[in-house]
Amino acid sequence: MTPADSAPSDLHAAALGALRELVGRDDAVFHDGQFEAIRALVEGRRRALVVQRTGWGKSAVYFVATLLLRREGAGPTVLVSPLLALMRDQIAAAERAGVRAVAINSTNAHEWADVLAALDRDEVDVLLVSPERLNNPSFREQQLPALVQRMGMLVVDEAHCISDWGHDFRPDYRRLRDLIAQMPASVPVLATTATANSRVVADVAEQLGSTAAGGDAGEGVLTIRGPLARTSLRLGVLRLPDSASRLAWLLSHLDDLPGSGIIYTLTVSAATDIARVLRERGHEVRAYTGQTDPDEREESEGMLKRNEVKALVATSALGMGFDKPDLGFVLHLGAPSSPVAYYQQVGRAGRASESADVLLMPGTEDRAIWHYFATASMPDEERAHRVIGELSDVPLSTPALEARVDIRRTPLELLLKVLDVDGAVRRVSGGWVATGEPWRYDAERYARIAAEREAEQQHMIDYEQTDACRMEFLQRSLDDETAAPCGRCDNCAGVWYPGDLAEGAAEAASGALDRVGVPVEPRKAWPTGADRLGVPVKGRIAPGEQAGEGRALARLTDLGWGGTLREVFAAGAPDAPVTPQMLDACVRVLADWGWAERPVAVVSMPSRSHPELVRSLAEGLARIGRLPYLGALAPANGGPSGQPGGNSAFRLAGVWQRFSTEGLEVPTGGVLLVDDLADSKWSLTVAARELRLAGATSVLPFVLALRG
Repeated sequence: MTPADSAPSDLHAAALGALRELVGRDDAVFHDGQFEAIRALVEGRRRALVVQRTGWGKSAVYFVATLLLRREGAGPTVLVSPLLALMRDQIAAAERAGVRAVAINSTNAHEWADVLAALDRDEVDVLLVSPERLNNPSFREQQLPALVQRMGMLVVDEAHCISDWGHDFRPDYRRLRDLIAQMPASVPVLATTATANSRVVADVAEQLGSTAAGGDAGEGVLTIRGPLARTSLRLGVLRLPDSASRLAWLLSHLDDLPGSGIIYTLTVSAATDIARVLRERGHEVRAYTGQTDPDEREESEGMLKRNEVKALVATSALGMGFDKPDLGFVLHLGAPSSPVAYYQQVGRAGRASESADVLLMPGTEDRAIWHYFATASMPDEERAHRVIGELSDVPLSTPALEARVDIRRTPLELLLKVLDVDGAVRRVSGGWVATGEPWRYDAERYARIAAEREAEQQHMIDYEQTDACRMEFLQRSLDDETAAPCGRCDNCAGVWYPGDLAEGAAEAASGALDRVGVPVEPRKAWPTGADRLGVPVKGRIAPGEQAGEGRALARLTDLGWGGTLREVFAAGAPDAPVTPQMLDACVRVLADWGWAERPVAVVSMPSRSHPELVRSLAEGLARIGRLPYLGALAPANGGPSGQPGGNSAFRLAGVWQRFSTEGLEVPTGGVLLVDDLADSKWSLTVAARELRLAGATSVLPFVLALRG
């Protein structure tokens, strides 16, 4: 055997030994493509993109490659990972293989000093960081430059997030192209994903091929793609008429599903409501969303892995990389916006079992939710120029900038990330600055992306309606040329899921969804920056000028009354009197309120969009409660101005001194203040202040709908 021939054998033997340590089995062997990727990284120091189904063993590639590179004296691997749940699983997997892995993320700031000290002592094999951390000013300027020079390998997990064609694009991932360009050409780079079609693969490969410091892209990017069929999954689609029917099916059949699993929803409120109803009916479930406390999320993940709960009712916050090999089922109440995103989520199930059930129950509201999220992620040209125009070379914090540009915090932060990646702004210690670089809105690019998103949504509808093999459909969505009928899904083998409902399930579901009443928390402090807009207030709202805790019939995103209210407030819907059914539901809210001081009169807001609805609601509540209806507050100084969606300072400025109690005989006592929709709550806050100043001892806001 020649030396050239012996080297691969030596490498293979070392890699196989590391693999067996990782999985804890002496008979483990490589899957097709695993060793090829390891050899390209360790021996060729190449850049590689691995597109393989969930459960194939992508993490084995980078952990084994890390061990081998470290034995050769290479520095630590930097692993860019998008989710905390994914980081926790990756660290646990690394420990099994003897890989010393640590993380720097938003939940372990108290450990950062120890992590950095361990890096300095070369006691870290893998450093896991979020893509957002790469742009943290102190990390970017103090730790990252030295880390780039010492880095043994860069791994980009869930690499479809790099591509704005990907189903889960994240602006922070686009910074990786700049990071790769700073790295020495000899440092290998690995990108992994299970959900990338040909367009995304080409885009990611192009970004991985960015010219490296001190050289070119070498031999180019090695792409290793495998078949994406999941032979363990039994797919199905069950179309039911409404939310109550879907919930009734869950109440009837959740315990019949194998093992434990995940129930996905499209919104936070849906996850919370469904988990509550299931728990009330005796099912061991927990809600898991982006708004769940991090410690509670970690606890819930552990409970699911130990089969201590039947299911987590989750949004997409529980997704990429969550590793429970024996997950028995994945249900969707409402469909993701593309078959690619759907494939990614159902890939949680059946990773190490012969069978797992996957059922989609689409909803009539799906398209509206898809549209909201698609448009929320797109930068707006006018807003972008407004932000750039307010920045200079003096750092401005996000709250201070928010008060100047009339953009709410979440969309403002997303826009700043996009502008940062585009080079127009930069995050520094103390806030944001303008770079002075010219910025052009790439209208053509965003139009193409928007068109692609719409095509993906239609493709999801096609998946729901197809009479062909569902797994083959998903594979073709990912441009998998090996796609073939699975023989297991409901179209291949017949319907495998029950369609009946248990006795009393429909009534229980309808009753749960008919639950009414959501607290409307009062504003207690004036927004930062209001004085810059001519509103002479700051700090806490005086107790004698505050509104009390109010009530809404429901949130617009609720499963029950939310659907009815979405129709009432839909664009173009006519203004009309409140229906008897809705009025009856509102009366039930008032009956359950438990207020400290019963109101002695009813006042309504001067609604611009639904005057008939608000007036009839206020009159109906007054009549049933045997209270005097005093009428509506009068518009003052031209009446309220502004549109929904702005930030607090601008919303307050648009309603400040725009309501008057002139003509109303405000009593000494409590006043029920009626409106149609609470969004920022500044209209209610200012109106309540006027009523309090006019003599009301308390003001209790009541609205039909609470946004969000």
